[in-house]
Amino acid sequence: MKIVHIDSSIAGREATSSILAKSVVDRLVSGQDAQVHYRDLNQEGLGHLTDEVFAGFRLDAAERNETQQIAAKRSESYIEELRDADALVLAVPMYNFSTPSTVKAWIDYIARAGLSFSYGENGPVGLLNIKKAYVVSTRGGQYANTAFDHQSPWLEQVLKFVGVRDVEFIYVEGQAGGAAEQAVQTANKKIAELV
Repeated sequence: MKIVHIDSSIAGREATSSILAKSVVDRLVSGQDAQVHYRDLNQEGLGHLTDEVFAGFRLDAAERNETQQIAAKRSESYIEELRDADALVLAVPMYNFSTPSTVKAWIDYIARAGLSFSYGENGPVGLLNIKKAYVVSTRGGQYANTAFDHQSPWLEQVLKFVGVRDVEFIYVEGQAGGAAEQAVQTANKKIAELV
């Protein structure tokens, strides 16, 4: 089994999203021979996509400058980790109604025409062939299925765009309203049902 495990909270591995995502990974690998690729996006130092980097993605390797070579190599490494994964486990807290900027930067590095998606006669085709994504989303308020949730619809769309077949969300909501313990218990029950 091949699993890609991504953390994105500024609180690191002590964050609720990170702890619960680790629980998903532990359940997936339990009793199986598994290969887990782990990344903490706060340690990656990606920065935002720039014109220089984006231009380099479209050049042949020999034509890239040093900055472009480093960025393209990193991008291709992320994409290769994801290719044909059995599961992607994403720990994504909600910041200002959306994802941490590190998640957006990571997506910008993995969503590349010709490598993770292509355009065919009937529109875009995802190339990564990932069986399932589990997204652990922690939130201060109650935002699932509301107009304030700009995180889940975008994540589901972009993940399916690059070739994730199925996306499951595990919400941990209401943490800022005194219901943190109950929210974690509910999430743990959902993890037990899903995995």
